[in-house]
Amino acid sequence: MAQCVFPYSGRCLLSAYLTGRDGNRGACTQACRWEYNMYKLGEQKRPGEYFDLEEDERGTYVMNSKDLCLIEYLPELMRAGVCSLKIEGRMKSVHYVATVVSVYRKAIDQCWADMEHYSVPEAWITELNKVSHRQYTTGFAVAKPDRNAQVYTSSKYEQTHDFVGIVTGYDAEKKRAYFEQRNNVKAGEPLELLMPDGSTMPFVLTEMLDEAGTPIDCAPHAQQKFSAASDKPLLQFSLLRRKVVKE
Repeated sequence: MAQCVFPYSGRCLLSAYLTGRDGNRGACTQACRWEYNMYKLGEQKRPGEYFDLEEDERGTYVMNSKDLCLIEYLPELMRAGVCSLKIEGRMKSVHYVATVVSVYRKAIDQCWADMEHYSVPEAWITELNKVSHRQYTTGFAVAKPDRNAQVYTSSKYEQTHDFVGIVTGYDAEKKRAYFEQRNNVKAGEPLELLMPDGSTMPFVLTEMLDEAGTPIDCAPHAQQKFSAASDKPLLQFSLLRRKVVKE
């Protein structure tokens, strides 16, 4: 379960019991996401009582929980005495960690400043949807989850944006920004920059050059280094991303 707090559903123990790889030590095999083939699920002390399972040609995802997200309940968590939030970052990209930390930093600051009037702007939810995730749920934190807390048809992730590059530097004299590629990216694409301070801005790659200074119109190679024109200074470690176009 991703994002924060209360991973006590029992699913997190499956990896250790089934494979010997402890999810609490960063070695999770994500056993709760596996495709299980079965028709009825029974419990030892309830003989004759079965939970019917529906499955297709791929199996069933009976333990495939949605991702935990409690950003709307920060005041309740703080009043309950929670003084630290764990944002799960293992097996996640730098884009995931940077985006989620940025959103929760703003949320915690707002909550701390005025807990009684705390609210969650739509922009924060939009940001959380940009990273690779499963649909969100409050899990066991607010109430006993019903069937809508799980995804039964697939274990795939969803996201609204692809992470395509990192800003590695900026030359004020040449007015050029330097990047390291993380996904195939082309000149002229409408992109977005996530800055280290959490702000975002639109950006379009123009006058792209490779490391040798040769003009290029795309950066297709893994971790390819390139530069592009930019009148505005770009901060190092800003993340470059593009909106996913759904067909």
